[in-house]
Amino acid sequence: MKTNRLASVVVASTSAAAGTAEDKTGPLISRWLVERDFQVTAPVVVADGQPVHDAVKKLLNSGARVVIVTGGTGVSPDDQSPEMVQPLLDVQLPGIIEAIRRRGEASTPLAIITRGVAGFAGETFVITLPGSTGGVKDGLAVLDTVLEHLLTQRSGGSGHGPR
Repeated sequence: MKTNRLASVVVASTSAAAGTAEDKTGPLISRWLVERDFQVTAPVVVADGQPVHDAVKKLLNSGARVVIVTGGTGVSPDDQSPEMVQPLLDVQLPGIIEAIRRRGEASTPLAIITRGVAGFAGETFVITLPGSTGGVKDGLAVLDTVLEHLLTQRSGGSGHGPR
């Protein structure tokens, strides 16, 4: 196993946190991370809003190399994940979110209303993905093509692949 391969998932869902809805995206993301040789902690399920910020900050302090937040990227009044995560980022990568929207738009026009942020908080890659399984699959498909390169570059490696 490669060094520092700790990853965590935060599920932003008031209903799942209250136990009135099932979290379907946390396990999907966790499986994807395990398949890529990450050691994954159990998904942290929190209510929308400030609890998302608090959970991500705690995970950053725990040494996670990757933190994926799912949920809270829409436009309902409770959807605040981008606003909760963005202040924690030192470097933002808006192109990743744009690519996720483009990929999703091929399946549903509603994909263009998702909001999100991606970037680094110190050495940790953090991204917010939609709370739908389709949106998560689109996000993971985009990440599949760039995550290792991002982690290599951020840790000081060249990460320059063939062009």
